[in-house]
Amino acid sequence: MTPSPDQVPDETSSGPAAPGAGRPDELALAVGALADEDLDKAGRRKLLGRMLVGLRERGVKEVFMPRKAINWITEAVSDLAPHVPVRNLETLRRHYPGLSDDALAERLIRNAARAAAGVGAVGGGMASIEWAVPPTLLSTPVLLATETVGVVGIELKLIGELHEVYGQPVIGTPSQRAVSLMQAWASHRGISPMLPGAAAATVLGTATRKQLRDMVLKRFGRNLTTLGPLLTGAAIASYLNRKATRRLGNDIRNDLRLKLPRPVLPPGSADAA
Repeated sequence: MTPSPDQVPDETSSGPAAPGAGRPDELALAVGALADEDLDKAGRRKLLGRMLVGLRERGVKEVFMPRKAINWITEAVSDLAPHVPVRNLETLRRHYPGLSDDALAERLIRNAARAAAGVGAVGGGMASIEWAVPPTLLSTPVLLATETVGVVGIELKLIGELHEVYGQPVIGTPSQRAVSLMQAWASHRGISPMLPGAAAATVLGTATRKQLRDMVLKRFGRNLTTLGPLLTGAAIASYLNRKATRRLGNDIRNDLRLKLPRPVLPPGSADAA
């Protein structure tokens, strides 16, 4: 079956080039595929399984303490961020022709929310099955961590593409773009290139890293609520992921609108007064 445009990083994306053999690149490919709203449940389960295997290889054991889990997820997101495939404006216009900026932004937010909901439905369902037969938590923390990393990756991709739509592309090296995307994700605000050092940072500052960890903690804690009996966990995870991703997208879009340059009005006009 031929992959959809959302499943393979486009050659004209503003993010890093096609992945090589590095593990973060492989995870980024999986995240890019997870962002496809038309991907079926079996496909999402397979991709989450690939992520689960890859993330286990990072040294995660089947049982770990919550604090270690948060640190691990934060590091996994930091390693993934430079490789998230972000399509440039030309590519987005080709995939979604005839849409205004706001309509295109809405389509991207809707698609990302649906993709995040799909990840929650698959991840929550898998966790629920493990809970029911038999009730073991040996691999559940790793599963929830994998779901969290997958959804954050989808949201980082959304943030980068919203910046493209509103004429404020995320610039710099892959490491610099990653820092900018993570700052925007943690703060729910668009990137401000006019801030001193905003485009040159290659590592997260102490305050931003704390903000990132706090957001990861909130997300991971929220995912713990999906461990319901039978398939109720899947429904809860799907709803919570969709709601959180849409809220993030709306916050970023609204902030980017405020940053748009205002048109220069001719002297003497009412609005220029």
